[in-house]
Amino acid sequence: MASAVAAKVEERVDADAEALAEPKPEAEVDLPLGGNAAGRAEGWWSRHGNLSQGLYWGIHAACLLTLWVGVSGADLVLLAVTFYARMFGITAGYHRYFAHKAYKTSRPFQFALAWLACSATQKGPLWWAGHHRHHHKHADREGDLHSPSREGLWRAHQGWILDTEYDRTPVDGIRDFAAYPELVWLNRHHYAPPLVLAVLCFAVGGLSGLLWGFAVSTVLLWHSTYTINSLCHTWGTRRYDTPDTSRNNPWLALLTLGEGWHNNHHHFCASARQGFRWWEVDISYYALRGLAALGLVWDLREPPARLLKATSASGR
Repeated sequence: MASAVAAKVEERVDADAEALAEPKPEAEVDLPLGGNAAGRAEGWWSRHGNLSQGLYWGIHAACLLTLWVGVSGADLVLLAVTFYARMFGITAGYHRYFAHKAYKTSRPFQFALAWLACSATQKGPLWWAGHHRHHHKHADREGDLHSPSREGLWRAHQGWILDTEYDRTPVDGIRDFAAYPELVWLNRHHYAPPLVLAVLCFAVGGLSGLLWGFAVSTVLLWHSTYTINSLCHTWGTRRYDTPDTSRNNPWLALLTLGEGWHNNHHHFCASARQGFRWWEVDISYYALRGLAALGLVWDLREPPARLLKATSASGR
């Protein structure tokens, strides 16, 4: 019995060590950060938390104007395009690339991914990935930013985002990507991509295009992303006996292009593929394979075969 427990612990440690031994991205360069790296990663926006929260709730309120302008087929197409394109930016860019280095890419495409994800209005790449790495170090334990089991569903879903404690970028946890001046600039001016997108939506569809293509799309994108922090630690099945409350949820996986296979992800976070079974739909991974075929990304990391076996009684 003792030997079985010891073997299980050793396998868990090996899995964690292998997941954390993530390779440097191909685009990475060694640039000095200097003594004020944290200050350089922050912009004017980070010093005006009240304005940020005002705009956050203002975009929510703007969605009510759709009752006045109505909706057309073109509006719904614009909504779908801006929602899923930016969701891919978050899942494949901010999450799998910047937070976990699950694949490699060139420096120009790295910036393109960061710009696309930044247009989702979820702050800059260094802020997002730095906080996410912190979450994995403390998942559902003291220090976790968004644990529903410790601080409730509301806090995990969006309450933590409204807490000024997390306004600043945790540069020490993302120093690899903080070495890129263009990413530091984007992190400081993270409002630029959403602003450009809002202007484009207005140019394409007028006020209706702005509301459906930007406001409604952004609010849906926010709360779809948040469900992974809240519902995917509350509702679903556990294939792997991870030291947290992560769960696999197929409905949220469809909504978020594959992020709903969250227990899989916490089992081996460095994988570019989060759907570990053939029937676990992971659209972000399929898109990454397509980009790999085009030569835009490469070295997509896969979970080792020895780690794919279920370790939980409820796993399947």
